[in-house]
Amino acid sequence: MRFSRIAGVAIVLFAFAAAGGNAAAQQCPKGKLRLYTSWPMQGAMLPEGTGMKNGVDLAVSEVNGAVAGYCLEVVNMDDASPQTGKWDGAVEAENANKAVGDPLAIVYIGTYNSGAAKVSIPITNRAHMAQVTPANTYPGLTKKRGAAPGEPEIYRPGGFVNYFRPIPADDIQGAVGAKWAKRMGAKKVYVLNDQELYGKGIADVFEATAKKIGLNVVANEGIDWKQPDQKPVLTKVRASGADLVYLGGVIETGAQVIIRQMKEVGLTAPRTRFMGPDGLLEEELLKGATCDAALATDMRVTFAGLPFEKMRGVGAKTYETYKAKFGKEPTSYALYAAEGTRVIIDAIKRSAPVIEKTKDVTEKREAVRKAIAATKSFEGINGKWSFDENGDVDYDTMSGFKAVKADSPVGCKFQFETILE
Repeated sequence: MRFSRIAGVAIVLFAFAAAGGNAAAQQCPKGKLRLYTSWPMQGAMLPEGTGMKNGVDLAVSEVNGAVAGYCLEVVNMDDASPQTGKWDGAVEAENANKAVGDPLAIVYIGTYNSGAAKVSIPITNRAHMAQVTPANTYPGLTKKRGAAPGEPEIYRPGGFVNYFRPIPADDIQGAVGAKWAKRMGAKKVYVLNDQELYGKGIADVFEATAKKIGLNVVANEGIDWKQPDQKPVLTKVRASGADLVYLGGVIETGAQVIIRQMKEVGLTAPRTRFMGPDGLLEEELLKGATCDAALATDMRVTFAGLPFEKMRGVGAKTYETYKAKFGKEPTSYALYAAEGTRVIIDAIKRSAPVIEKTKDVTEKREAVRKAIAATKSFEGINGKWSFDENGDVDYDTMSGFKAVKADSPVGCKFQFETILE
């Protein structure tokens, strides 16, 4: 009796499995395509990493996990070192090589850090695999303006563009940050940077624009963010009489310490205020810096794009859908991860005839790459846009945020203040 019951259950389970398999086969008669993601998924970056992962999942769920007869499978990878909790070039290279080595992989989504993108773009380029970032903004990855010698060609060993970003780059953001600083009444600026690709890059753009519009730039100094005490450099800032500190960096490279210790050494508003770029627009920054210090320094942060609550059309709908699906506010780049994935899905749909016709994996990837490059008049979260010949978007909407008190566990939040031009 016991045996027959077990056998009966097994038969029922087998029937369910077969039915599920038949349903999957009907939905995806052409097989499977994989989307690989790569960014930090630990340490201070875990909330943002999770937010971007959610954004990708949101876009895939909108098409019920299938497009043009193919099932979409997302493979999420962490490019952070377990030792440091921060992105690591060797780990990023390993992730990119794993993706291009998978015959079912069609696109690489990443990275978060621009320095990590320098590592993976040449790898994906050689494989003719499109790489779409939700967050990289260093100009030199795609264009000459604001780039180092040899950029961006050194990232394109194949001689073609395979790297795309649905957000404006730092050559725009750093410039509007300097203009905003002047509009706020700043006259003497002390620029700091974390000596990494993104931080140094945007600090340099800020400095160049600031000088051009008549601000007195005392210095553009790199900090050793591994040091727990930044008071020596802040003592120099205080002695300089600067009325604004601009820090080019991300939450992984010491910004929390700078802001917290600014308050400790008396660098507070109205004497001295703080400004930074979108790499600092994270709740984790406010936690680490403390709300007291963030408010005392009258903190301002720029961001590439519209604030979520100001979005209309596709952006407003995406914002509401994200909150309903995940039960929380999206992190800074979560909706851009959704946007990038939608672009990919649209490109797969348009290139499906070629993908289906050829058995060569490089030709399949090349078809999708070309389709992404040809994206025009895309209805995105910031309005309609197109990719230019460099893989950059053709809009330059920027926002300014201010740290304000809030009735929340953290005690403060970033609140939209103004559109920047």
